[in-house]
Amino acid sequence: MKTRTLTSALLSSVIAVGLVGTGSQARAEFPEKPVEMTILFGSTAQTIGQLLADLMSKNLPEPVVPVSRAGGGGAVGYQYVQSTDADGYNIVWNSNSISTSYHGGRIDFDYTAFEPIAKISVEVPAIAVRADSGWDSLTDMAADIKEKGTKLKVGASGKGSFTHLTTEAILASQGLTDMAVHVPYDQGRAPVELIAGRLDAAVQWPGQFISHHEAGTLKILCVTSAKRIGQLPDVPTCEESGAEGMDITMWRGLAAPAGTPMEVITKLEAAAKAAAESDEFKEAAQTIGFELDFADHATFGELIARDDADIAKLLEDVGLKAQ
Repeated sequence: MKTRTLTSALLSSVIAVGLVGTGSQARAEFPEKPVEMTILFGSTAQTIGQLLADLMSKNLPEPVVPVSRAGGGGAVGYQYVQSTDADGYNIVWNSNSISTSYHGGRIDFDYTAFEPIAKISVEVPAIAVRADSGWDSLTDMAADIKEKGTKLKVGASGKGSFTHLTTEAILASQGLTDMAVHVPYDQGRAPVELIAGRLDAAVQWPGQFISHHEAGTLKILCVTSAKRIGQLPDVPTCEESGAEGMDITMWRGLAAPAGTPMEVITKLEAAAKAAAESDEFKEAAQTIGFELDFADHATFGELIARDDADIAKLLEDVGLKAQ
């Protein structure tokens, strides 16, 4: 009886140790299946996200699979990822849109519903017009519109989107808020709409305008960051063009549902860092038109919190903050 009891106890101990060891090994081997990366937008956001996913896959034992879940200015994708298990197998290619979506009333949770993984890049909105518009600056554009007393047809992504918010800030800086008509358009159509004359001006990411700007069919008046950007060193900032104090940029990065284990976050962060620092990603930054700006999960989290407060104020200032 004593022998059987001792044998049973030893067997139980072996099983318990084995289970603990298996659990530790499983955590150490994350990921054991593909990681799904939700992409919120098309155009350059999708291009960069897909490249990032591909390069991260080279630094993980399982692939990172990009899945488009566009709609609602990012709300559709955020709602999906926020509802998934906090295990690292569902992440989102996120941006300032988490704050515009929340403060704009499209989702009922804020940035704290997600655990930051890493900041990857920065994109700077640009405002472009047709090359034959006769406008060389924001000041020129505003003066002409006011003199003629006409409405400026200005395009951006859907209402409440980051480019729409940027558009409203530009218009306000020139006293054109009541003299403009916002024309939403599908992703990637800004140059087409401008060239066709259905828009007088458009606010979008520089990558959509650069080839047309260089070809002489469109003119980029300015970029909204505090400093000129590397892809367009000869294009002034909007502050230089007449918008005093303007500094609006969009960061992009990765996040997972809140509660995701830190060991999982750090593995994803390491894969993202290796991808972002690769020659292929650096070359894409120049070709597509974005600035590489990696930050670890802790630094990224601090930025998101600061940025959230700034976006809430900006939305309130232009009358787009949900009550």
